[in-house]
Amino acid sequence: MVVLVLTCGLPTLLVVGVVRERGDRAVLARIGAAADDPATRAGRQLADRIAAELDRQSEALLAGDRAGFLAIAEPAAHADLRRRFAALRALKVTSWQAEVTGLPAPAGDRPGEWRLVVRFRYCFAVPGCRPSTVLAGTRWREAGDRPRLLAVEESRSAETGTRPWEVSDLVAVAGERTLVATTPALRGRLPGLLAEAEAAAAVADRFAVGGDRPDRYRIFYAGRAEWERWYGGGRPAWTGGYAVTVGGGHHEVVLNADGLTPGGADELLRHELTHAASLPDRGYPGDATWWLVEGLAEYAGSGGQSLDRYAGLAEVRRLVRGGWDGRLDSAAPADEASAERVAGSYGLGYLAVRHLVDRFGERRVLAFFAAVVHDRTPVDRAAEQVLGEPWAGLHDECVAYVRALVA
Repeated sequence: MVVLVLTCGLPTLLVVGVVRERGDRAVLARIGAAADDPATRAGRQLADRIAAELDRQSEALLAGDRAGFLAIAEPAAHADLRRRFAALRALKVTSWQAEVTGLPAPAGDRPGEWRLVVRFRYCFAVPGCRPSTVLAGTRWREAGDRPRLLAVEESRSAETGTRPWEVSDLVAVAGERTLVATTPALRGRLPGLLAEAEAAAAVADRFAVGGDRPDRYRIFYAGRAEWERWYGGGRPAWTGGYAVTVGGGHHEVVLNADGLTPGGADELLRHELTHAASLPDRGYPGDATWWLVEGLAEYAGSGGQSLDRYAGLAEVRRLVRGGWDGRLDSAAPADEASAERVAGSYGLGYLAVRHLVDRFGERRVLAFFAAVVHDRTPVDRAAEQVLGEPWAGLHDECVAYVRALVA
């Protein structure tokens, strides 16, 4: 059955029921083609030509052919494309696919120019990975059968923001488990960072949920300007590093160069790479589980040191004595919190997770983490199912453990 519906003044076909006969399918195809107006057909044809150009560019990138990568673009776009090409090659790009989305739209009041959103899928360092994705606007000029690329815009998704390779010159080194990149001005830090990252990856791998380790940990070391620009910037002042999901099971880690001394990134790397190993693509359920997410990362970051060597004990003591309500689900600090308050909050999460590990072992605590953070099982039910005890009692145990340590 075919029903004609009016939408915004234009006829749209709504197909209802099951097409059983080959002849029916042919009739529907003819009706669909008749409803495809000339402007839409022209848009599809232009999109197909753009897709062909992007395919050529992708092949050139993977082959290391810079001239071929630039060949689809007007000269005004070459400087930006040269930088992107060099950055992606430095990151050891192993897969690059460009997929047009929708139809081209007129680029403002410039006749013959069009804007089209493109989905880029990519892998770094590891062939055949689950690709990460990014959406970016592109601008084109019609030029017969070979449209010309005028510009590739920065991606500006609210969830992720601009990737480093879109906007910065990069140099990179790869190890067995990690890929570390920074700007040319900071290249001298790469050998030390790589060694620290490889050691941190061995720890983080233990906390991969379901044993599904990242194929390669991706780490970006940001100078002051890059810290404010990469992935949207705007992080709280107390942030020394973070992990951001980029799709395909990948989290990319950013370290703030201003807050680190040479050789001093090991604990932060263990923390952030554990996020990359343990967190799902869609992030965690919310502030109520912040203590568990950050507590697990702090536990990994501590590197097995004794409790009396944990750097945040004094801040935990001040927080506990300063009016903490005794609830783990209220431990998350505000963006504008002081560095002392933040350290106390991270310490609360660490001590709670440390107590659970002492009681149940790493494997069962990681299973509890998976149930709460990945499966989004309510913490009460997850505690009963995985740890075999009511959460109310375990929560009170954790709180008593914290209070006793900092009394």
